[in-house]
Amino acid sequence: MTSFDQQQVTGSLTPSELRADIPGLQRGVYMNYGAHGPSPRYVVSAAREFFASHEYAAFVEDDPYRTAFDAFDDVRARVASFVGAEPDEIALTESTTAGINAVADSLGLNAGDVVVRTDLEHPAGTLPWQRLEREGVEVRVIETESGRLDRERFKTAVSGADVACFSAVTWTHGTRLPVSELVDIAHDAGAFVLVDAVQVPGQLPMDVSAWGADAVAAAGHKWLLGLWGGGFLYIDGDTANSLQPRMVGYRSVETPTADPFEYAAGARRFELGSANPALHVALAEAIDTIEDVGVDRIESRIRTLVSHFTEQVPSERLLSPVSPESGLVTVGVPNPEATVERLADAGIVVRSLPEPSAVRASIHAVNTESEVDRLATELNADL
Repeated sequence: MTSFDQQQVTGSLTPSELRADIPGLQRGVYMNYGAHGPSPRYVVSAAREFFASHEYAAFVEDDPYRTAFDAFDDVRARVASFVGAEPDEIALTESTTAGINAVADSLGLNAGDVVVRTDLEHPAGTLPWQRLEREGVEVRVIETESGRLDRERFKTAVSGADVACFSAVTWTHGTRLPVSELVDIAHDAGAFVLVDAVQVPGQLPMDVSAWGADAVAAAGHKWLLGLWGGGFLYIDGDTANSLQPRMVGYRSVETPTADPFEYAAGARRFELGSANPALHVALAEAIDTIEDVGVDRIESRIRTLVSHFTEQVPSERLLSPVSPESGLVTVGVPNPEATVERLADAGIVVRSLPEPSAVRASIHAVNTESEVDRLATELNADL
């Protein structure tokens, strides 16, 4: 049997080498990548180096705006190649939440229009629609079971709907939704499709072209091990030019001084003004790092580690699939908050969930078998 640190090499960087380059992982057992992924030294260094270059040299040697715009162009191209898109289909955002809000605001929804979402969505995928609901937009919430979405129920819900919003990987159960199938169903009903994919990049392959969605929002500060503030938004090339963002700045338009202005072609119309590119430069470095390890290799190692963990958890307490679909694993416990605190005292970082009543571990390829064993032993003490 292949050991955890001797799996087939598919990249130039091994998971154990990546782990050694992440200072935060030297301080305890960390299993909360679904919320925040601590960064390797070189990801932080990429941001620092850009900050220094931009502030110390660009204004003399070049032009700070041109330097920034060139960096944005490079990062868009890097993100596009990573997710299966074209550079003009990528907008650089602050976060998944920012991307979902930007799209929601650009759709021109009015009282009586219909949005469909599942009951599995993160607040990033519920709050923008709750706000629109206050303005008369109807929001249909599809009930799910054990992290699964019934296709027929989805088909019924999107009939006559204007928008469908759902997650590619559920933050509550770690289940993968059948994105391309759901997109086809929603498109057949005439609905615009927005996917929350934040739990995908860095742990699973991501091909937005294969999904076929109109828009996909994500960020790099979780499984990609990037920095907070490095988000991105994919807008299908045939769709982007029909959308009119509510917020506009000089990066959103073709000619900032023109009156009337013309939106920039493609997804760039969702970018605004003077944001420092350093966080997105770090995002590109994080993508390079993950690809140095190999996404397929990461996915395989996560599956092996999660399987090792779930084998040690009583089946009646396991709320995620027995056969792992991602690194997110949810276990029902009597008092989630107390369990999280007790685990933290033991040097193990996980999180509680508001619904279901459970703790969630996020197991990455940089975790070890011994860490998984420790988590299982500590958790079983509460079961």
